[in-house]
Amino acid sequence: MDTHLLQGKTQEKILVIGSTNTDMVVKTSHLPRPGETVIGGSFLMNPGGKGANQAVAAARLGGNVVFVCKTGDDIFGRESLKNFEKEGIDTTYVFKDSLHASGVALITVDENAENCIAVASGANASLLPFDIDKTAKALEEASVILMQLEIPMETVEYVAEKAFAMGKKVILNPAPAQPLSDKLLGCLYMIIPNETEAEMLTGINVTDLASMNAAEQCFARKGVKNTVITLGSKGSYAGSNIHAASGQITEPLGVIVPANKVKAVDTTAAGDVYCGALAVALSEGKTLPEALSFATAASGIAVTRMGAQASAPSREEVDKAMEK
Repeated sequence: MDTHLLQGKTQEKILVIGSTNTDMVVKTSHLPRPGETVIGGSFLMNPGGKGANQAVAAARLGGNVVFVCKTGDDIFGRESLKNFEKEGIDTTYVFKDSLHASGVALITVDENAENCIAVASGANASLLPFDIDKTAKALEEASVILMQLEIPMETVEYVAEKAFAMGKKVILNPAPAQPLSDKLLGCLYMIIPNETEAEMLTGINVTDLASMNAAEQCFARKGVKNTVITLGSKGSYAGSNIHAASGQITEPLGVIVPANKVKAVDTTAAGDVYCGALAVALSEGKTLPEALSFATAASGIAVTRMGAQASAPSREEVDKAMEK
């Protein structure tokens, strides 16, 4: 049995709710401009989708993962299910939609590891609140709930409200960015945007520690307890506020955790690996600084490899990287 499965048995459960796609990746010298055809690229087809990427990343890192998603009744959906089972993920709540195709993403990656992505959501768009009602047992047993925004917003809000009422740690990776209601933000234990998403959600141009603290305060006023902003090659920012009885927000104690120095090959799922790793660390009872270091090491390994789920490291690899 894989080591991460043995580790997972001793941990609190992580419930990941989100999308699953098949990624069709072309690596080229540069990203094509509108109307341009770039030839000479290499092709890979990999399992992807932000929800699935985060679930797989967490499972490989030793997390005890239950994944809720919806696939089409097609070869892509069947292969996805096989992959989740191979990774040791609980697939009890992988729902099948006979009316819609499984999700697909078309990804172009250039020689500098930058990418552009187009997604056909398919069955992901039909993961609705009535499906969540079927997952009551999993929601009750999990301590950490991890979501993204590649499924309907009504489903994300429904889960967040239910989980918050149950005292669960609700973590949201707001990608792709879209407006978030105050009600949703008030349910979040943690939000994990990148710089662009943080600016879109707060209106603050995130460029330095001061602006990151300002963005964190913006989230805190809406009730978010912890803010982590991923900064690509610059690392990540973390800040949290203590809410006084008066409702005033204290000054944030924001810190920037530098990224490990590596040669990036493909950044496609680096953020997803980071989120999955952070969820695992929190499920193990690690402090926020410890969790950030763990997630930073995991994502640092991921960017040195091609693919989405294919790039997610094992627990042994991350532990070894953190020893250096």
